[in-house]
Amino acid sequence: MAAKAGFKDKDMQAVIGLVLRAGVIISMAIVILGAVIYLYRHGDTVTDYSRFKGMPDFMRTLSGITEGVFDFRGRAIIQAGIIMLIATPILRVAFSMVSFALEKDYLYVGISSLVLLIILVSMLSGNVG
Repeated sequence: MAAKAGFKDKDMQAVIGLVLRAGVIISMAIVILGAVIYLYRHGDTVTDYSRFKGMPDFMRTLSGITEGVFDFRGRAIIQAGIIMLIATPILRVAFSMVSFALEKDYLYVGISSLVLLIILVSMLSGNVG
């Protein structure tokens, strides 16, 4: 019975490792694609550093970033890749929680749930520090 539980744990750890690798590689590819599009469209633009313009309005919301991705705006695609990179370790915590639930290790399910809750509340509330 112990070998069977170890087999599940080993499989889940392999899946978690695959999720982390795939998340990083895919997000990196998205950022590179966005950079190529941005440089193709704006590579010859001379930047005026005498005044600060800030972020474009379409990048201030998730729906604006999504629209920008579908419009093939380089900055929005880069931003989407960065969001995916940030989401990758959050997904790892969720997969760990599932792994602990399959092993019936409820203490670690609770700890993983608490960590995931803290991350999600922090992201949604906008509070930092």
